[in-house]
Amino acid sequence: MSKLVTIYGGSGFVGRYIARRLAKDGWRIRVAVRNPNEAMFVKPYGAVGQVEPVFCNIRDDASVRSVMVGSDAVVNCVGVLDEVGKNTFEATQADGAERVARIAAEMGVAHMVQLSAIGADADADSEYARTKAAGEAGVLKHMPHAMILRPSIVFGMEDGFFNRFAGMARFGPVLPVVGAETKFQPVYVDDVAAAAVMGVNGEASGVYELGGPDVHSFRELMQQMLQIIRRRRLVMNIPFWAARVMAFGFSVVRFVTLGLVRGPVTADQVKNLAVDNVVSEGAKGFDDLGLQPTAMEAILPDYLWRFRPSGQYDAIKESAKNLKA
Repeated sequence: MSKLVTIYGGSGFVGRYIARRLAKDGWRIRVAVRNPNEAMFVKPYGAVGQVEPVFCNIRDDASVRSVMVGSDAVVNCVGVLDEVGKNTFEATQADGAERVARIAAEMGVAHMVQLSAIGADADADSEYARTKAAGEAGVLKHMPHAMILRPSIVFGMEDGFFNRFAGMARFGPVLPVVGAETKFQPVYVDDVAAAAVMGVNGEASGVYELGGPDVHSFRELMQQMLQIIRRRRLVMNIPFWAARVMAFGFSVVRFVTLGLVRGPVTADQVKNLAVDNVVSEGAKGFDDLGLQPTAMEAILPDYLWRFRPSGQYDAIKESAKNLKA
């Protein structure tokens, strides 16, 4: 009988790529999510019944335990960029991660992979980074041979980074960013998934920082994106002091509207943007796993074309202009 893996948050951006790879390898997969009806798109990743979305609340012991029964491995991809209701940084990224590891140890699960982030630090200013570090510590406390993955900003067809800013670039001559000189090392989502599969199979353990082949500033990333979508925009840096004021104003509006109106940036995100997001010197990474990371240039045009002035017809119009010439 094929082995069974439970992927918490398996319908999310990174989780779905891990699920797809494991399905191709013949694993049976439980995709544990809060809204299974919204995760039905994972079912075609495998044969009939091979990939099944199931309900799970990572804040509840019984819920986490019920979807782990019989699992040979677990992957935890649950994380939040912004706190909403009871899904706080502490509840999901710290307590939730440790809960999965504790129950996995109790149930004799062989392997665990924890999706963390570059910048995870118990002493960080950002609560996001602090709780990521707390989650790592909780996982290693109960599953000392787990694999911890710390990716930089992750890109791919469904990403919330390049897609978001490419969408913003369609309106107005200016593209505002916070922390224009902050460094990033973007990593392709399927490369992160390939690393996670090695942890599920027990081929690797320990902490790995995952970054792509190139390091760029936020401004440089936006300029590359603008070239791909063929739009001329001024990339304007918003100083951190101004961003903090904006974030505070947005938080007040959010409170007054009971969360109905949410701003483009939070105070915690501003703190994160003040710190470079690149692989640390001496950290284990793709080389140690025998994997070659994919360059952005090979992937971004495949999904950002829709933000060009004429979308899929942009290249055709350019060819037509050359014929007229």
